[in-house]
Amino acid sequence: MKIGCQTYTWEMRGDDWTGRVDDILDAVSAVGYDGIEITNQMIREYADRPAEFARALEARGLALAGFAYAKPSGFTDAGAWTDDLRGAEQALRFLASFPGTVLGLGGASSPDRQNSDAKLAQAAKFYNEIGRRGHREGTPVAFHPHSHHGSLLESRDEYDRIMELTDPDLIGWNPDTGHIVRGGQDLLDTIRRYAHRIRHVHLKDADAANHWQPLGKGICAIPALLDFLKDELGYNGWLVGEEESAEAWSDPAAAIAWNRRYLESLGH
Repeated sequence: MKIGCQTYTWEMRGDDWTGRVDDILDAVSAVGYDGIEITNQMIREYADRPAEFARALEARGLALAGFAYAKPSGFTDAGAWTDDLRGAEQALRFLASFPGTVLGLGGASSPDRQNSDAKLAQAAKFYNEIGRRGHREGTPVAFHPHSHHGSLLESRDEYDRIMELTDPDLIGWNPDTGHIVRGGQDLLDTIRRYAHRIRHVHLKDADAANHWQPLGKGICAIPALLDFLKDELGYNGWLVGEEESAEAWSDPAAAIAWNRRYLESLGH
């Protein structure tokens, strides 16, 4: 399995981060990751320059592990459909230069839970539509449930519902270990239940109080998950470490280095 690094570690710092994309690529490459997953927010100066981004990756021995696309609408607001679709189309055009790279769509979210069934159905409609377009263009697409404020995809019942509403032939699942556990679910049970939908995997850790922690310092069963993916599922896609802990806020480069060493200690 290939080991990637997610750029949200820098993105979450907002205006406190004033560096360049190349600075992130340098930090990721320096500690031995195989690739990087970047977001529509963090692609920045390379947004309309996929060929140049490919050269920047190659110069550092990195591959594009994935491209994550999220919008403030959480894909649950029908009034934002046109704008959400426009951004997804832009992401698909960018990924045309990176055949086979997964486009990850952010989890369904809303400022409130009023009419949550209708909102989940709207998100599923969007997921299916982008999955259809990605399938047509040769880009795999997966949705990524999360547990941040406003998420409508946290509990097992909510996972069951979005799985029912989305077409497995068009769109896969991007599980995130930390978000599954923070949503009150059993990590391995959920992974086993929907293993057939997995297209991409995020590794995060959290403690019993739902605070983010560096990999190996929380309660997420990361070693058992990796054993399942490798030995039982035969998964050979990307494992993407994503770091949102307090340590990551103060020193992103040191935080992703810790995570890489932790995964190396597990043989990955």
